[in-house]
Amino acid sequence: MKPISDADMLLATMAREGTTVHHRKGQVLFSQGDPADAVFSIQRGKVKVTVISKQTKETVIAILTVGDFVGETCLMGQPQVRMATASAISDCSTARLAKPAMMRLLRDDNEFASLVLSYVLKRNMRIEEDLIDQRFNSSEKRLARVLLLLANFGKEGDPGGVIPAISQETLAGLVGTTRSRVSFFMNRFRKLGFIHYNGGIEVHRSLLSIVLHD
Repeated sequence: MKPISDADMLLATMAREGTTVHHRKGQVLFSQGDPADAVFSIQRGKVKVTVISKQTKETVIAILTVGDFVGETCLMGQPQVRMATASAISDCSTARLAKPAMMRLLRDDNEFASLVLSYVLKRNMRIEEDLIDQRFNSSEKRLARVLLLLANFGKEGDPGGVIPAISQETLAGLVGTTRSRVSFFMNRFRKLGFIHYNGGIEVHRSLLSIVLHD
């Protein structure tokens, strides 16, 4: 019998304590400027987080998947409004927990608080890795890493391997390059057998060779 991981325990607690919400592909969980009043735990599917500048230019800052929190910055107190927009990029389900209930759970349940702390630390490590990736690696290697992360390689449990249909413009924003460069490398990955298009993007473990290659 497969042991229960920390990620599974965190998902189960959020599902038990929160309210399950189903979102259709493209549906907005919350918008930039909305009241920051709840935390969402992704139970199924993937969510895109974007920020719109004063010039109305939209930038993708994260693609989150099962086990990730969305909107957890509301726990910091300030600001009281959402600084980004979260929307479903596939049909998905989340567990929504209002801010007061989340704060109460963190205060009263030491095990849950420990799991959340572990998650936050891992998330910070991921952000640091993203910054290092942007600074030192080629756009080809950055794209390969983004695809592997979106396909859940390296996460606890078996990797999903398939990414819901996602635009090359969105990938370009995540990688920090142009759409034409993403198109070039995606075609190259496909010809090499690293990825396969089948409704979504099927990512093969062999794509790791791009990330690991010096």
